[in-house]
Amino acid sequence: MATEEKVGIVTDYFKKIGVAGIRLDAGPLAVGDTIRIRGHTTDLTQPVESLQIEHRSVPRAERGSEVAVKVRERVRKHDEVLRVLG
Repeated sequence: MATEEKVGIVTDYFKKIGVAGIRLDAGPLAVGDTIRIRGHTTDLTQPVESLQIEHRSVPRAERGSEVAVKVRERVRKHDEVLRVLG
């Protein structure tokens, strides 16, 4: 059974480009990490394939950053973002 740790919260969703704005208030996030976005009507697990800070691609973002992550499904404001460990 994989464990999960909270890394942040969804602050925005950009429907046309399929990107979630995420505030990393609990931990770092890196390209290659697997994340689970969970909310009232959301339950999405996927790898982080692209990570951007202010329209610039970065390999890793630290706690306290506002990042953009390409997502495969619609997510909603206030959904929890968890990093899947193991």
